Amino acid sequence: MRLKPLNARLTGATVEDVPFTASDGTRLGLYRLSPRDDSDRPVVLLLHGLTASADMFVLPEVRNLAEVLLEAGYEPWLLDWRGSCRLPYNEGRERYTLDDVALYDIPEAVALIRERIGDRPLSVVAHCIGAMSLSLSLAAGLVPGLTAVVAQGVFLTPRISWRTRTRMHFGAEFLRSRFVNFPTDFKKVGLLSRYALVYAAAARGAECSDPTCHVLQNNAWGLGASLFEHHQIDEVTHDRLAGLFGTVPLWILPHLRRIELAHTVVRYDLDDGRYDRLPENALDEAGRIDAPLLLLSGSRNGFWLDSNKLCHQVLSARYPELDVRYAEIPGYGHVDPIIGRSAALDVFGHIVDFLDECHVKV
Repeated sequence: MRLKPLNARLTGATVEDVPFTASDGTRLGLYRLSPRDDSDRPVVLLLHGLTASADMFVLPEVRNLAEVLLEAGYEPWLLDWRGSCRLPYNEGRERYTLDDVALYDIPEAVALIRERIGDRPLSVVAHCIGAMSLSLSLAAGLVPGLTAVVAQGVFLTPRISWRTRTRMHFGAEFLRSRFVNFPTDFKKVGLLSRYALVYAAAARGAECSDPTCHVLQNNAWGLGASLFEHHQIDEVTHDRLAGLFGTVPLWILPHLRRIELAHTVVRYDLDDGRYDRLPENALDEAGRIDAPLLLLSGSRNGFWLDSNKLCHQVLSARYPELDVRYAEIPGYGHVDPIIGRSAALDVFGHIVDFLDECHVKV
């Protein structure tokens, strides 16, 4: 399998492609952004969301998170886990759940990075489904000893609107009965496609003319939610949304529905012994999280609402010994705190300040 090239143009680092295949045989993408000074810097692993990729952290048209971390004295590593649009798995018929990401992708990437970096501090910044999968890994004790964890958008206690909830449980099941996956790029779909009616519904009330934007910003793949605030996205980023967000694997929906019904991250497969290392309910085992935790969210998160605010309240009450903090970014939605045109000014400082504080304590 040949991976699509990482779209990174960084002035302060070179990109090293680190060969990485999970122990279940799944080829993944792992990249070290190697600083030119080659110093022994603290390391930060970046985890994308479902259907996105490592590209979201290295957008060349804006001041991106990888650049900010490099300038702040960190060494970023980027993982394309199996839900990445730079990998072929979402477009085929291979099945996976968050269980696989939590058991294989994240812990084994962390282990490989630790082999390379020795005893240098290692932190993780995770977005959306990447953060939810990380919460399951942490609750299982599979990634101990992290210096800090930043979870953006959602973490342990997902909460969605009644509209999105209804569509996830009923409308999405209707789609799943007819489609294996759902393409985000309208150019690959066309007006005569069997997906055209979903795109037509997504266009209702949209504030721009781009069908791909409709299905992301206006209707979140038919779920009636929104992934970002339109005005926060740079024009160049907007024009290449189809390359940043790929095909949605509809087989992931049953696990997301189970998580939504439980109001926390739960294991999906209770019968397969391979997953016995994962807890049935991550919140019940959250006391195993041994790293300071920063929960980030835009104030206008149109997909997961105030999930991270709720998570801060729940964890603070249930596990007072944990170092858990919450930061809300005014005027931002769900994914624009990472890919927004002004995220370097409005958001990334929260991440760097938290990492700095945690590394000083090490």
